[in-house]
Amino acid sequence: MVSKRNFGLPLIGICLLLATVAATTVIFAEGKVISSYGPINQDTTFDQIKAARMAVKAERAKEHSDMLNSRYDLSKKSDSDVVMSGGKPVPVGPTAKLQAVTWEQLNTLSPEQIKAKGVFPYKPLPFADHAEGGMLFPEMITKVLPRLVRFDLDFDLPEHFLADPAPAIYLTTRPDLGDVAKGRLITIDNYYEIFNGILNPKQLDGLRLLVTQFPQQQFNATEDRRSDKPSLGVTCFDCHANGHTNGANHLVGDIRPQEFRHRIDTPTLRGVNIQRLFGSQRALKSVEDFTEFEQRAAYFDGDIAMAAKKGVNILERATQVHHMAEFMALLDFPPAPKLDIYGELDATKATPDELNGEKLFRGKARCAACHPAPYYTDNTMHDLKAERFYKREMVNGMMMANDGPIKTFPLRGIKDSPPYMHDGRCFTLEDIVEYFNLIQQIRLDAKEKQDLVAFLRCL
Repeated sequence: MVSKRNFGLPLIGICLLLATVAATTVIFAEGKVISSYGPINQDTTFDQIKAARMAVKAERAKEHSDMLNSRYDLSKKSDSDVVMSGGKPVPVGPTAKLQAVTWEQLNTLSPEQIKAKGVFPYKPLPFADHAEGGMLFPEMITKVLPRLVRFDLDFDLPEHFLADPAPAIYLTTRPDLGDVAKGRLITIDNYYEIFNGILNPKQLDGLRLLVTQFPQQQFNATEDRRSDKPSLGVTCFDCHANGHTNGANHLVGDIRPQEFRHRIDTPTLRGVNIQRLFGSQRALKSVEDFTEFEQRAAYFDGDIAMAAKKGVNILERATQVHHMAEFMALLDFPPAPKLDIYGELDATKATPDELNGEKLFRGKARCAACHPAPYYTDNTMHDLKAERFYKREMVNGMMMANDGPIKTFPLRGIKDSPPYMHDGRCFTLEDIVEYFNLIQQIRLDAKEKQDLVAFLRCL
């Protein structure tokens, strides 16, 4: 007899059987044979797989680095007067490199003209090795958690474009405590001593699960892993460091074939309690749904057969998923001392530039159409149709195609969360203003762009 707690296991076995058969089903695209499934029964050893990956590592890393350097100025630039809530300097841009055109000239061109000239500065961003994919962690995290090192790939973005390595934690239930993390990265080793007495038992158990390792596509005990040693897996907080983000990225599990999959940057979990959609493009309706989806499928590149092979962890909804959701609902946005109770600027505290930026945000720039106060999200999805501005082409293993509908992320605390957009293609707030200035064709001048950034830093 199967208990209620383990009712999912027979289903996983059935899925494995069906998927093994279905793996022979193929479609044809551009002369290639493509399957929706990955190889289940490997006929090569770990050492052979590693050798094959290492043989192409340097070449693909150089190809990706050349692409990044052709698109962006990757040098470190920051404003000493503006820091994240944890104290790290906020990066300053724009970082996008323009090709034979100025920002002022771009302002005058139509989408068709920009596309024809090939001068759109914010095309979709490929993964470090797009044909390979998988979870990839920045060095600032792997230094602390070496179990997250991949032998085949190194993280691609400089650390100064990422969030704090140990972000501040603010709790909706205890705002009097301020930053609970105090510069510490929350892990299985310290979560209990830090939060015992602050959380209730369910919340504390939820946090325990969020810092517990579970098998994942690249980090597991099988021969086709991407860690040198067999791994227990990854934790939710390995990407969502301290309930925020560390810039770890991977590929969405929904899309096939591989070249059409989108790079996805880890979003913050701050403000989960006010959100109604989860997943940058999936539109899951609750954080509980998203938590189960991550464990059952997204952790394994959306491949249910791979999940069965690599040891998928089936979370029990009432006593595990619910506990995790209870803790996540406590993660608050950082303090914003210049905002009033309506989430708008207090005129007695804001500068003239910031006030003008708010006026632009609600007026000419039309940001508030999707990002209304107080949390600066409309809790829905929008298709920006960015493909109007660039040609469909293959770049470093990724097809520059359409993005599709994207969730409206909350802008509260936005200065703490670089890089921006679902795939991290905009490294700074200046870049995101330039991006939407083009996408919306609103033609802001240089001073208006500066004021808009000044306002965003207040949120």
